[in-house]
Amino acid sequence: MTPQAYGRVHRIACFAYGTAVYVLFLGTFTYTIGFVANFLVPKSIDSGTISPVGFSILVNALLLSLFAVQHAIMARPWFKARWTKVIPTAVERSTFVLATCCVLILMFWQWRPMPSVIWNVTSEPFATALRAISAAGWLLVLYSTFCIDHFDLFGLRQVVLHLRGKEYTHPGFATPRLYRMVRNPLMLGFLIAFWSTPTMSQGHLLFALLVTGYVFVGVNLEERDLLKTLGPGYEAYRARTPMLIPGIKLQKRYETDVVPADPAG
Repeated sequence: MTPQAYGRVHRIACFAYGTAVYVLFLGTFTYTIGFVANFLVPKSIDSGTISPVGFSILVNALLLSLFAVQHAIMARPWFKARWTKVIPTAVERSTFVLATCCVLILMFWQWRPMPSVIWNVTSEPFATALRAISAAGWLLVLYSTFCIDHFDLFGLRQVVLHLRGKEYTHPGFATPRLYRMVRNPLMLGFLIAFWSTPTMSQGHLLFALLVTGYVFVGVNLEERDLLKTLGPGYEAYRARTPMLIPGIKLQKRYETDVVPADPAG
């Protein structure tokens, strides 16, 4: 096979891989909504075989910890730099998305329900309002991705550019209107979706608490990386923009981490 033919096959293979992963992401994201809401999925957060409470807490905490560790490690620049020596750079993001989907699918499969009720809203108007707020949270998650670059975030843009033989360029730092209100509207959407429920079971509460804890840890790790990459510009953005809730600024300062942005990206 000539180098030109090999290159063509490689680009097609990367594109097929990235496209398949994106389709898997769409299915996993949709299932996650049903899983959390106990709606139209074969196994949800409150369904399945019930195990002893202590064992259920242990298994569920391990599953969510696996998700947190996978995200925390694979999203770090040092890991990406080493990882792309093993896999093509064009599919690095797709591989991150694939790993995330696999961890979530494992969680759907192995999650132990803890159905004892913490609260239950019996008034139908209030219950409907909570479901609507949860749905709004999911819409906020999806909308947030399109405010920046949805297809870049989930790896599809990278493989399309590679297929066309074009060099990948990072979309760059931007603050569209939603991101001028809060720095992490996507995470805010997740928190709204997870906590707004008319029926809160023990299992759902454990899920919401652990994910909320990870959100604050993960956001701080990501912002440390952004400060190192973007420098004073991102520090100024942090100073004027709340992290999660409009009008509320709770943040640490990382002046020692601030360095000028690398022009080479």
